Amino acid sequence: MAVSGRFPARGLVPTLCSMAEHQIPSGNPPPGHSPPDLTVFANGLRQDPDGIWRGCGPEAISYPAAGNSDCFTVEDSSFWFAHRNACLLALLRRFPAAGPFFDIGGGNGFVAAALQSQGGLPVVLVEPGADGVRHAEARGLRAVVQATLTGARFRDRSLPAIGFFDVLEHIEDEQGFLGEIRRCLAANGRIYLSVPAGRWLWSDADVQAGHFRRYTPGRLRAALNRAGFRPLFLSRIFSPLPLPLFLCRTLPSLFGHRRQAVRSYFRQHQPKGRTLMERVWRWEVGRLVQGKSIPLGTSCLAVAELSSYTAKESFDANQR
Repeated sequence: MAVSGRFPARGLVPTLCSMAEHQIPSGNPPPGHSPPDLTVFANGLRQDPDGIWRGCGPEAISYPAAGNSDCFTVEDSSFWFAHRNACLLALLRRFPAAGPFFDIGGGNGFVAAALQSQGGLPVVLVEPGADGVRHAEARGLRAVVQATLTGARFRDRSLPAIGFFDVLEHIEDEQGFLGEIRRCLAANGRIYLSVPAGRWLWSDADVQAGHFRRYTPGRLRAALNRAGFRPLFLSRIFSPLPLPLFLCRTLPSLFGHRRQAVRSYFRQHQPKGRTLMERVWRWEVGRLVQGKSIPLGTSCLAVAELSSYTAKESFDANQR
């Protein structure tokens, strides 16, 4: 899906790809950015003496208990996490956020730290897991909320920008979650998200990760439309990976072979042939910078806003 309009691409691709190669996003915010006052956005949060904001009550989530800790051991050296960050930053350059960015289900804060330091944004990490919250604080995130989306009790139409990266596939009630996102999103706000792509790539790894589904761009677009959003941009990323993923995960699953999840996870985030792959990553980021979609890949990225009808409803409600 192409996007019209001029965009200053020169110099941006090397910058974003440099981050993808050298990794480790610092959480240090740009000068002048202070943590937002979260009482403006939510009425269900309290700030504890440790500086962490906490919401109401625990909720069951479909995510491995050690998931955040496992991710934390590989994030700073993983090509996958770094390239996803570079792609997200490219989208944010083209589709800027209107205000503080709320990263829902943001895990260890790897994305949020990059947005805070590289994206020039005040960022609020919202993560229910205690391990993720601890790791995010260590990364220098200045506004961290330990809660689920519903547990935070954000006010209606209060959040200017919402991200949820590789989160939606963990939610059994997809439309219920997107409806809550819609309720929280400001009338002129945008949402940014990523999901695993390719239904044909479903494997035991998805089951172990707590996934309920994988997506196609069409399936994701339909879900967003049904929830009252208008997609502005949709693309796949990680174009070299569908065949290796099929051979290493899907095919063994079809024959009943269960992988050793943690060992396999570490190995797959440290692939051989990095130089060649880095060229592909530059090409992908360049496509996104130009507003051009990528036809093949193992993840989908999307940016969306409220549909005109839904936005009008939000505007009318604010006038009451």
